[in-house]
Amino acid sequence: MIKRTLAAAMLCFCVASPSMAAGDAAAGKEISATCSGCHGADGKAILPEYPNLAGQHASYIAKQLTAYRDGERENQLMSPMAAALTDQNILDLAAYYASMTPIKGVASEENLTLGQNIYRGGITSAKIASCTGCHGPSGKGNPAAAYPSLSGQNAAYLADQLKLFRAGLRNNDPNEMMRALAHRLSDAEIDALANYASGLH
Repeated sequence: MIKRTLAAAMLCFCVASPSMAAGDAAAGKEISATCSGCHGADGKAILPEYPNLAGQHASYIAKQLTAYRDGERENQLMSPMAAALTDQNILDLAAYYASMTPIKGVASEENLTLGQNIYRGGITSAKIASCTGCHGPSGKGNPAAAYPSLSGQNAAYLADQLKLFRAGLRNNDPNEMMRALAHRLSDAEIDALANYASGLH
């Protein structure tokens, strides 16, 4: 009886929790016009320093938009853009971009082997684990854990984010996972890793 009561309570919590609510992709499309100025009408960013959003996990997009809105993540462009978004706006935008066809990236041949070695095997001497544990062998991430897809992402954007984590200027990673790893990476290793990850699919 107690087990059934707890199960029912958990079910009610999950259904009622805003984070579990579903977004409306059609509604997200309607409010995405402002976003397209940087992220493109097709979810492909207009500059390599901006992230591609097409096909990114809704859970990750929602998490980041909420972080920008609530001041947990700061960016001079995104923070004011997210400030007026409601929880439902965020879910709708996340659903819209997640519904798009993912971008297929092409990695440069330069530093590709170094990037592959780090992504797939980590750096044992620096106690850096492989990236596949969280982001998967094909870079698809983990939507249940809100770990982003890296496949097809702009290499310049990925490198910038790793450097922000390394400097402690981005700090919304759970349990400081990314900060703990990034601070052991050199610029050359970050650039190689970002290049390799961008070409995964």
